[in-house]
Amino acid sequence: MKLKQQFELQCVCDEYILIPAGDDNVDFSNIIGLNPVAAFLWEQLHSRESFTVDTMVELLLQEYEVDEPTAREDCQMILDCWVEMGLCE
Repeated sequence: MKLKQQFELQCVCDEYILIPAGDDNVDFSNIIGLNPVAAFLWEQLHSRESFTVDTMVELLLQEYEVDEPTAREDCQMILDCWVEMGLCE
């Protein structure tokens, strides 16, 4: 899986949002809010050629004090949302 590159992560007033980048993306109804964990994962994965749920879990385990089953469940839920919203290819 790979994240689409046409979205930029921004922090605005302590809120993380994904904004479509580029001149043809002036429709601001496409702004997507992320929680801090999803924003951390987006930052880590955005420049990678590909990733899996296992990659996401490993990143969470390195950064947060969380057990593996909880990290895996959270990562799968985040990835499912990203796929549903069309943020992955």
